[in-house]
This record gives sequence, structure tokens and C-alpha cells, in this order.
Amino acid sequence: MSIAESLSTPSHAAALAARYGAAAPSAEGPWNAHLDLLLSHRSVRAYRPDPLPAGGLESLVAAAQSAATSSNLQVWSLVTVTDLGKKAALAEIAGGQKHIEQCPVFLLWVADLARSDRIGAAAGAEVAGTAYFETFLVAAIDAALAAQNATVAAESLGLSTVYIGAMRNDPARVAELIGLPAGAMVVFGLCVGYAAAGAEGEVKPRLPQEAVVFHETYGAADENRMLAAYDGEMAAFSARQGMADDTWTGRVLARLGSVAGMKGRERLKEIVQALGFPIR
Repeated sequence: MSIAESLSTPSHAAALAARYGAAAPSAEGPWNAHLDLLLSHRSVRAYRPDPLPAGGLESLVAAAQSAATSSNLQVWSLVTVTDLGKKAALAEIAGGQKHIEQCPVFLLWVADLARSDRIGAAAGAEVAGTAYFETFLVAAIDAALAAQNATVAAESLGLSTVYIGAMRNDPARVAELIGLPAGAMVVFGLCVGYAAAGAEGEVKPRLPQEAVVFHETYGAADENRMLAAYDGEMAAFSARQGMADDTWTGRVLARLGSVAGMKGRERLKEIVQALGFPIR
């Protein structure tokens, strides 16, 4: 097989088709097992009780800590939760998401400026920069980068995951449950475990690349046509999954069209401030 042939394998074309449907780009570009793994990502919402493999959590943390971190500040932390009572309470905060209780370990990703403040206190030095929105944003981004590395690592080990943004429904209660200090906040959770039989699901189509990638300047040319086509892809996906019949654009409007769709997160700025982030 030639190099060109090896870079355009049936796996490559199939992975692109699964991710983009009819809008899949050409399978002529480079390809390898790592890209195949990335494109096969899907969220899983039902888990077996089996524990992670021995040393598995440590491997995920090592992957997480290998992610990029702004100025090597490492302003994030991770709280692992296996206690059934705590998982039940966290599931309640998330609106009754039972997979939080099912998964063997629930990972809480923390934007953590408390460590920096403690370093300043120990040195008798002011740490003025932690009071600004920029630094909180850096901590949240660093946590997300770390978590995504852990997610890819988990999937490479045959584990499944699903992110839980609903930890932001009540960050103060989450902080109380796990004993966070001022200046630390859970920005999202992550279920990790082995998917229950039949729960692996299907790769969810994404917007066509042309709808999200622009060259040199931002643009939205032909967007209506692309969104209509994507609505069709998502409607077909929903039908195959036995999900509610809805379009993607309809879902965007339902989620963002009213304050009620934010499920209490419209108060997030004042909650974040109350948790010890002045956000100047």
C-alpha cells in the first residue's frame, strides 16, 4: 500500500462521515489512530459499576497535567468523588442526572486560585492578580484543557465519559459538599467509567467545517443553507437515538432563548464573587 493510500483508509472516511454526515470533508488528509480516537468521541450517560483499572485514575491525572497551562500557573485542581451519598447530592444539583450516581468515579474540575493565594500568604506577599476576571478565566480554561486531555486518555483506555456543566447550577452547594476554600470553584464535572451495555451511543454529527472555520476574516456566508442541512442531520440522528424530534437551531433557541433555560446560572457572577473571586 502506498503512503497516500494508507492515509486515506476506509476508517478515515467512515470517521469523517460519522462526525459530519453528508458534509464530511475529503478523506485525503493525514490520518492515524489518534485522530481516529478523537473523532470517535461520544458522551455516554449510563455506566456499569465496575471500578477503573488499577492505576487508571493516576494515568488520567498524568494526562490532565500534561495539558497546556497558562504561564505554568497550574491554577486548577481535581476532586474525585466515589461516595454514593455525595454523588447522589451532586446528581440532584444537576437536575437528577442518574449517570452521576452510576459512574464509579465522578471528577470535579476546580478553577483554583486559592493555592496561589496561599503561596502569597506563606511568602508574606500580595497576590493582587487573583482578584481579576482574567485570572479566573485562565483558571477555568486551564481546567477545561486538563479535563479534555483526561477525557481523551480515558477513551484510549476503553472508558467512557460525559461532561456535567450542571455543577454550575449551584456552585456554592457543590463547594460546600466537597469543602472548597474561598477562591476555588467547580466549573464542571466529568463522569468516568465503563459504558453500560447498549449505552455507547452513536457519534453525534457536528456543524460542517465551513460553518465554523473562516480564513483571514470572520464570515457567515451561506450559513442559512448549512444550518438547514445540519438540522436535517441532527433530526435523523435524534430519530435513530429515540430522542425528541427537534432541530439543532431549535435547541439553541430553547437553551438560550430565555433566562429560564440557564437554570439558575444567570446569577453566576454574583455566586462566583461570593465564592471568593472578586472578579474586578
